[in-house]
Amino acid sequence: MTSTYGKRLSELPFSSSETLKQTSYPHWYSPETGIYHSTFPAISLPPNSFLDVVSLIFSYQHNGLSALIDSSSGFSISYSELYPLVKTVASALHHLGISQGDVVLILLPNSVYFPVVFLAVLYLGAVVSTINPLSTVSEIKKQVTECNVRLVFSVHDNVEKLKSLGLSVIVVPENVDSGCEDVKFSVFYKIISGNYDLVKKPVISQDDTAAILYSSGTTGPSKGVVLTHRNFIAVVELFVRFEASQYDWLSWKNVYLAVLPMFHIYGISLFVLGLLSLGSSIVVMRKFDVNEMVRAIDRHGVTHFPVVPPMLMALIKAAKATSGNSLKSLKQVSSGAAPLSGKIIEDFVQTFHHVDLIQGYGMTESTAVGTRGFNTGKFCKYSSIGLLAPNMQAKVVNCGNGSFLPPSFSGELLLRGPGIMKGDSTKFYPTLKNNLFNKIAHSCLVYLFQNFVI
Repeated sequence: MTSTYGKRLSELPFSSSETLKQTSYPHWYSPETGIYHSTFPAISLPPNSFLDVVSLIFSYQHNGLSALIDSSSGFSISYSELYPLVKTVASALHHLGISQGDVVLILLPNSVYFPVVFLAVLYLGAVVSTINPLSTVSEIKKQVTECNVRLVFSVHDNVEKLKSLGLSVIVVPENVDSGCEDVKFSVFYKIISGNYDLVKKPVISQDDTAAILYSSGTTGPSKGVVLTHRNFIAVVELFVRFEASQYDWLSWKNVYLAVLPMFHIYGISLFVLGLLSLGSSIVVMRKFDVNEMVRAIDRHGVTHFPVVPPMLMALIKAAKATSGNSLKSLKQVSSGAAPLSGKIIEDFVQTFHHVDLIQGYGMTESTAVGTRGFNTGKFCKYSSIGLLAPNMQAKVVNCGNGSFLPPSFSGELLLRGPGIMKGDSTKFYPTLKNNLFNKIAHSCLVYLFQNFVI
């Protein structure tokens, strides 16, 4: 495959109509349009124009018991408690003056309360923006100004710098064992106490903005990616629920370890949205710690662990140190955000004989919908980031002149589908429609070979 790098345009298979006629391509690639189609059958997405992602998530029936579990204390929110709690927080926010279209900033580390606040804001028809809790004052100010933030949820350590920006702050306890008598958290505990009349949910369209998430992409300063309820519905259906349908495991018995940050689209798609529709249990770690990771996996019987490569390296090292006496509950580890090296993959396979390993590709701009690996008993390709998700299409184009490229050639990746963002809040892009191909990975070099993205 590396020989294709040196080919001139005149040597490429699409360089003439005569060549197009003579060259045989797989059924999922069109040489006339340059479009790669998903090999999966299309999935019917909800046709109701007035549907919000919160209603979708809680419309699914399952046998799940514990929804969110704090890894260190064991404090948990059950599924029977979760939706009423979301409504309670939404009603409190309404009482505080938050209404449809207002922007609420979540400046929190991982917490069992993170998904509750996130979903409560969306329930009101308001808009969520998230940010790394370690962000500087200037970074917070930029995002607050661009998004016209009305209210912030944050930990106590950030209160002073937020108040210096003139923001109203609700302080959330990092330690869920913190008593409600602590004055710092009095407003938060009042919000979750349920002493408000339940608010009537407004009419919300799938095309209404649900979130503004910031992404630097590859084009310089971070920009606000505007995502709709339709985008979030797509990630629930085309990523999380579709992937679960490919396995024999009972989803409500799966236990996920949430170490990935919930302020990032990777964490949001799984721990804040999709998995809650399946009834899976989510064990939440506030921050990554190797020893706590091992303890959490063993204590809570974690079966699934979504990671980024540095976490996977730490997991392998920890497993070797335990000499096979821990981490026995794991069934699958999924990696994203950056490709795994061959050495890491080899180490993992040799260390975890019983655990499946997959990789995937997605971006904030595609609401994490892109590709996902899938191994079978007969075929495993751990180095692949997998197949295009259902309902998604792709093009690979020449970085110099934009000409589309056939399988086995490298180029720039363009995606089209229901996960593609509504637009960019900083107006660097025009409003995007998912019937257009969007250049969301400006320097992403890929191969599309056979039916795998390599």
